[in-house]
Amino acid sequence: MKMLTHPAFLNILLRRCSSSAAVSAPLPLRKKKAKSTSNDRKPFVDMKRVQVVGGNGGDGSISFLSLWANEFAGPDGGDGGSGGHVLFQACENVQGLGHISPLVKAESGEPGGSKHCHGRNAPHTLVKVPVGTVVRPLLNEDRVVGDLGRAGALFVGARGGAGGRGNHFFIGDTQQRPTVAEMGAPGESLAYILELRSIANFGLLGMPNAGKSTLLQAISRARPKVASYPFTTIRPHLGVITYTDYDQITVADLPGLIADSHKNRGLGVAFLRHVERCDALVYVLDVSPAASLTAHAQNATAQSATAQFRLLRDEVRAYSGRLAERTSILVANKIDLPGAEAGLAELREYVGDEHEIIGISARYGTNLQHLLMRLRQIYDSTRNHKQQLQKQCEEQDNL
Repeated sequence: MKMLTHPAFLNILLRRCSSSAAVSAPLPLRKKKAKSTSNDRKPFVDMKRVQVVGGNGGDGSISFLSLWANEFAGPDGGDGGSGGHVLFQACENVQGLGHISPLVKAESGEPGGSKHCHGRNAPHTLVKVPVGTVVRPLLNEDRVVGDLGRAGALFVGARGGAGGRGNHFFIGDTQQRPTVAEMGAPGESLAYILELRSIANFGLLGMPNAGKSTLLQAISRARPKVASYPFTTIRPHLGVITYTDYDQITVADLPGLIADSHKNRGLGVAFLRHVERCDALVYVLDVSPAASLTAHAQNATAQSATAQFRLLRDEVRAYSGRLAERTSILVANKIDLPGAEAGLAELREYVGDEHEIIGISARYGTNLQHLLMRLRQIYDSTRNHKQQLQKQCEEQDNL
């Protein structure tokens, strides 16, 4: 009882209660487990070209039954089994498209046998894809033939061929001993482009060497390649941030953007498609005085953080006006370097109240806690807005 009434203990208890009451939003969890030291880095695959081939049907059999004391018992050829289909199924526990083989072929049906034995039907080949996968034919990429927007949704990519009928099927009044049978039908062979409608909740958008990969390493367990030369990131890398309520948000490290990307310069439109599949954008800007463009973008005039943001915004707007209207936040990186305060002040003066600016140092972890809390707030508001829209659509369908 004396320890419970001790002034030092009461001060500690009061401090903890006040801090827990002040912080009502979930806090990001800091993982204590060390990152892997393996050099095997797997980028996130959000688009895949795949050739699907249905299984061939089994051939029908030509056979004549021979019994004891009845060597001409009649035709007994069985039918062939049907080939398997290739099915795409949306699953919530699948994250990317990297596990899918470029060629997916279903099994073929077994041929028919004697004594009216029919061939076995081949099982269907099931390819699991993430929820939100869009299927487009390779010859017409503007057309959507499959939208797997719900868990458990199925799309038949290629149908298997039907099995051929044996000679017993062709018995008739004028043909008692048919010597013909059908061959199994070939399965369909089609080519598709699989795309993910959304790859992450947030996409890190910035110029080359802006510190996007370093930021993703600092806030998650992802291990994208980090180097001092430009275009280190060629494919997207995903990082997962876990909070105290065990809710998770995904952040994508996207390749660097340069001038005239909407004209297919550099990584071009392929890169901007990655940006389009993010729910919200995080502009990562280098506010250090040493910020400069790479040799691939020397024709542009963007060197300061203000010029970087202007170039990024213009490229996104030129590619898609709807993409430029998405929720975005500005992150001023490398504030630990000398002279970064002037670049940050210039950026704040240019942006004004139009966008929120958070100054951080991804290398030393400065102000990352505030950034993660702000990302969670944006994530919650975006999710609530989507739920309201989905509820309104369901009410309209019921009417």
